[in-house]
Amino acid sequence: MADQNPLSRRVNTLSESQTIGMSKLSRELSDKGVDVINLSLGEPDFATPLNIREAAKKAIDGGFTHYSPISGFTELRKAVSAKFKRENNLDYAFDQVVISTGAKQAIANVVLSLVNPGDEVITPMPYWVSYIEIIKLAEGITVPVKSTIENDFKITAQQLEAAITPKTKMFIFSSPCNPTGSVYTHDELSALAKVFARHKQVYILSDEIYEHINFLGRHSSIAEFEEIRERVIVVNGVSKAYAMTGWRIGYIGAPKWIAQACDKMQGQITSGTSSISQKAAEAGLNGGLESIDTMQAAFLKRRDIVLNLMKEIPGWKANKPDGAFYVFPDVSFYFGKTDGEYHIKDSADLCMFLLYKAHVSVVTGIAFGEPKCIRFSYAASDDKLIEAIRRIKEALKTLK
Repeated sequence: MADQNPLSRRVNTLSESQTIGMSKLSRELSDKGVDVINLSLGEPDFATPLNIREAAKKAIDGGFTHYSPISGFTELRKAVSAKFKRENNLDYAFDQVVISTGAKQAIANVVLSLVNPGDEVITPMPYWVSYIEIIKLAEGITVPVKSTIENDFKITAQQLEAAITPKTKMFIFSSPCNPTGSVYTHDELSALAKVFARHKQVYILSDEIYEHINFLGRHSSIAEFEEIRERVIVVNGVSKAYAMTGWRIGYIGAPKWIAQACDKMQGQITSGTSSISQKAAEAGLNGGLESIDTMQAAFLKRRDIVLNLMKEIPGWKANKPDGAFYVFPDVSFYFGKTDGEYHIKDSADLCMFLLYKAHVSVVTGIAFGEPKCIRFSYAASDDKLIEAIRRIKEALKTLK
């Protein structure tokens, strides 16, 4: 008898991204004429800066449309190297940089290059949805370390030490964090680095894609600490900082042997990324930070609007995120309540209730490892955010 499910175990065990899934549902409602406010995707609502768009047009008109080197054009890799030195005081030569089709591919390249079946990968929880699924693809074992809203969703050095075993191969985290917006300070990173210095088998993947949406001032990277630098891989990109989500450019800075492994991995999957996008990214990295500063100021204003309005929602509990463009409130107050039609057992039920009753799309914290919370993106206009919270308040009043 033929196998009724001929798909591989690999794809059958893989979960669909719930951020993408909620956005898909909101688009389906919108297509039916429903006025949905979509706060489920992490995407700046700004236009890509003009100088970047002009560089792309120039590349097209100049016939810059052929295959690119697997690790990226030398000019862009040198621009990334200069950015690391200029903005982070990190020394990555251009041949330690790999350009990928988005930061997600960059993360997958690193994990698939380093993690063997059965290797343990520590991930502070809440975590970005794709970390866990990429670890699955590598047949690694996720070791979540729980944080709480009371400590701003950040783990301590003591928790990290307790999670490390002889099987630990990697630690993956983001700062500023998706989904919580939490930002590790220099001192907090120093404490973690001291733990890693004692465990030389552990590699650290530092996802810094939200680097420039940081309300604390200068961004701190765990790669700054000399004692662990040769085991740190920094992942970044242009999607958030330059509102270039659709251009699909991410990159890593890494020890050269890891960069070479990622080049090998990428060469068998996608090869080099879009030539036009690379020219656009080069213009962005070499073009200064003025547009970034404008966006960051707007996001800070929006964060404060959202936090102030959320105080008026009974039972919601939120900390004050210091970066990215998310608030991650605890909504467990509403578990067990009903409006007669919807019965709220968990944050997934609440998200569906808010989508179909309030016409606001947010993402369940289950996707990020914290079932009591939801992820609320404030990458939208002030008016939309104010209206979204008004709708949420009115819908929640019907739950008893």
